[in-house]
Amino acid sequence: MSPAPLVGVVGAGAWGTALALVAARAGGEVTLWAREAEVLAAIRDRRENTPFLPGVTIDAAVSATGDLGALAASQAVLLVVPTQHLGAVAAALAGHLGAKVPLLVCAKGIEQTSLQFPDEIVAHAAPDHPIAVLSGPSFAADVARGLPTAITLATDDPALGPRWQKLIGLPHFRPYLSDDVRGAEIGGAVKNVLAIACGIAVGRGLGESARAALVTRGFAEMARLGLKLGAKLETLAGLSGLGDLVLTCSSPQSRNMSLGIALGKGRTAQEVLAERRSIAEGAATAPALVALAAKVGVEMPIAAAVDKILRGQTNIDEAIGGLLSRPFKPEGLG
Repeated sequence: MSPAPLVGVVGAGAWGTALALVAARAGGEVTLWAREAEVLAAIRDRRENTPFLPGVTIDAAVSATGDLGALAASQAVLLVVPTQHLGAVAAALAGHLGAKVPLLVCAKGIEQTSLQFPDEIVAHAAPDHPIAVLSGPSFAADVARGLPTAITLATDDPALGPRWQKLIGLPHFRPYLSDDVRGAEIGGAVKNVLAIACGIAVGRGLGESARAALVTRGFAEMARLGLKLGAKLETLAGLSGLGDLVLTCSSPQSRNMSLGIALGKGRTAQEVLAERRSIAEGAATAPALVALAAKVGVEMPIAAAVDKILRGQTNIDEAIGGLLSRPFKPEGLG
């Protein structure tokens, strides 16, 4: 019998921990890197990531470390850190890895300083490592508990996708292959901002019809940007686009939607984010998304309204009024 593949996972938040469990259940020997001392202690002492994924037992095949050098022998690595920190962590990791070790980017968002997507950030920070992207409708708690999940695994390397499918694919965790990396990343970035908008609508008591309208017109914004940047419409309408949008805009289990609900009830973004351990990626992505859309000449009024609310440049009633007073127009992506 062949030895278990050595898989590294960088980032021990809820999603990183869930993916470490997936890799272990798929037969890997997994090393999970965590920045937080309390996470390391909880996994060591209780076999549970109490701060980020309570109630889920960490498999024995997963070992936790605070030393990136402990991942040096990894044959493949999943990068599961927030997009705004991805470049620094990837660069530090690359100094420990062997040549050509494949990297699976599991972050969603757009970097504020460069307006780059996660695969571009990692390609710059860790050159010469084959890159794939994982994105799609997936709550960490569902995945960790083995509930059925389908997700997009995007890479333009025809040999790399099947390799990753073997490393993380399970009957209940189904990675569907795509060669449209940009489309997968656009869906993952935009849906988090739109989820904040839907949360605001729920928190303000605007009704389910308003939320449906935001999801639908938000998807039109996602598609306009995606097509402008070379994405495929079938990707945007698939798991990593429409699928993730529907999930994230449908449940307060989403950190982004729950942030929006709090905003809709009158709290400020600063208040809500200051009391959270986990990150709502949509709050960090919103200014970069709006800047990127302006750069390429794509109109995204819902995303722009969310950005202004988060920055404190407008109040929610003014933002809603602005969206509702827009001129009537034919339905479509235009």
